[in-house]
Amino acid sequence: MAISRAQLAKELEPGLNSLFGMSYDSYDREYEDIYAIEDSQRAFEEEVLITGFGSAPTKTEGQGVVFDNASESYSARYTHETIALAFALTDEAVEDNLYDSLGKRYVKALARSMGNTKEVKGADVLNNAFSGTYTGGDGVSLINTGHPLAGGGTAANRATTMADLNETSLEDALIDISTFTDDRGLTISVQASKLVVPPQLVFVADRILNSDKRVGTADNDLNAIRSTGVLPGGYTVNHYLNDPDAFFLLTSVTDQGEGLKMFQRTSMETSMEPDFSTGNIRYKARERYSFGWSDWRGIYGSQGA
Repeated sequence: MAISRAQLAKELEPGLNSLFGMSYDSYDREYEDIYAIEDSQRAFEEEVLITGFGSAPTKTEGQGVVFDNASESYSARYTHETIALAFALTDEAVEDNLYDSLGKRYVKALARSMGNTKEVKGADVLNNAFSGTYTGGDGVSLINTGHPLAGGGTAANRATTMADLNETSLEDALIDISTFTDDRGLTISVQASKLVVPPQLVFVADRILNSDKRVGTADNDLNAIRSTGVLPGGYTVNHYLNDPDAFFLLTSVTDQGEGLKMFQRTSMETSMEPDFSTGNIRYKARERYSFGWSDWRGIYGSQGA
């Protein structure tokens, strides 16, 4: 009994799907080291910052209690993008039993393409973190000295004069993060959790964080950054960052799911179908997701000197 084209497609599909999954999962997903990841069931996600209350005043005897109002500040919107790519196996390739040699290579190449796009889009948020044309819900860039506060004034998640990654600049950044306030000016408990660097800074980061003594001095001083454990996540390298001098510090705000976020609307889907006119077997991969940030306090950064 002859096997129809539709039957052949069904026979090939399990093998291709299996290979696709194995190849895709074999690559490190570096964006997972940066973002809090959540599922989504809508076309977009929107999160609104609630400002909370100001500091409670002293109540004078016989006087009434002061009332305060919590209000909505800005909102952050995550609009999901559809990412898809496909390839086809010719009728002749299938007839000549070239599925094993051609199909496997195509599947691995497709997996690399899908994975690369996801990594690039994840890194785009950091690569554009200082750009005035890439703004968040508060109207300014992710890394900025002028984040507007609901209680008045502005706040910063970068130094006024940015510096290259070294012991001093990292210590200054850690101190700045620990002094973050909420939108009403109340001191909040925020700590740095992880250093994110491009490949060009991996050795600098390793020396600063993992040396027992201070780097680059003849003194026998302790490496305070390491001994105090103020950066519990150490450092991670992201190979998709395009500025060799820029570095970033993720904070506990992102760890708690309120800073940098990635929404997965549709996980990776694969499908296969025959084309009637050509006889080709067409294979497609597709997923939907979005990257962005809600609270700028989830990150601190520097472009270098």
